[in-house]
Amino acid sequence: MIGKLKGVVDSIGEDQIILDVQGVGYVVSCSSRTLQNLPRPGEAATLAIETQVREDSIRLFGFLQDAERDWFRLLQGVQGVGAKVALAILSILSPDDVALAVAAQDKAMIARASGVGPKLAARIVAELKDKAPSPGAIFVASPATEAAAASEAARDAISALCNLGYGRPLAASAVAASVKSLGEGADAGALIRRGLKELAG
Repeated sequence: MIGKLKGVVDSIGEDQIILDVQGVGYVVSCSSRTLQNLPRPGEAATLAIETQVREDSIRLFGFLQDAERDWFRLLQGVQGVGAKVALAILSILSPDDVALAVAAQDKAMIARASGVGPKLAARIVAELKDKAPSPGAIFVASPATEAAAASEAARDAISALCNLGYGRPLAASAVAASVKSLGEGADAGALIRRGLKELAG
């Protein structure tokens, strides 16, 4: 299986690129968000790769971030979501946006993607709320951080992060840091977004 490719961008198409790796051109399907952020043809690029093997084909899907590849895998674990729909979601939403939509159970945000109706969007946020990618940082909550996260908006944000699979001490610490950065008047949505960035850092 191919997990990563490092080479030179040969050409960029509507939904895929050809990546030249030491003279071998790999056809790699990408989300439009990834395509927009790729270097220009002739420049070096490194892509995280998801390899899908079928009876009649082998397809490579490329991502600039490991987090985007993780969500691509998770999304396809939901019934009715194939590679095409997963890429459509990741074309309009960044990994952080998907995490926020799942945390807030925001069906409308997911339903903005092409090919995603209200029922499928509802299934996606419901099934993924306990399966989000694990955080890359460790926070330790103290009584002070719990106190800093005592507002109603902060409690809602902590609850949303817990629904995403983060432990309560981790979520409380991230939200407390968010309150400190954004101020006590910040709403739950802003605190969730900032909290996810704190956890990703």
